Amino acid sequence: MAYVIAEPCIGVKDTACVDACPVDCIHPKKNTAYNDGRPGIDEVPQLYIDPVECIDCGACVPVCPVSAIFALDDLPEKWKHYDDHPTPHMPSRPTPDFRRHRPLLPQRSSSLLHPRYLADDPRP
Repeated sequence: MAYVIAEPCIGVKDTACVDACPVDCIHPKKNTAYNDGRPGIDEVPQLYIDPVECIDCGACVPVCPVSAIFALDDLPEKWKHYDDHPTPHMPSRPTPDFRRHRPLLPQRSSSLLHPRYLADDPRP
């Protein structure tokens, strides 16, 4: 279960949750410049939790002064759109194409085309 920062954070951007997070999954951080093109704290309306980095410990929830952090399952219906990813701070990650990494099967030998052998062949 992931955590989401919702509307009450907009304009507030209190970083108590950033300090409480043991894995630094809440971005952007105060006084941090990102070299990879991600916006800084002054360029975004609110803080964001990276769902890939988050370990679901919940340490951020009680320290949020505006009660903006919710477990995904507890996110109020009116703020469900805050779960939409990618966020402005975390660009979408490419989905790996696992088909490219499938091992190639050897070609069938013509001697194996006998019907007796085809019945036992696990290949499609």
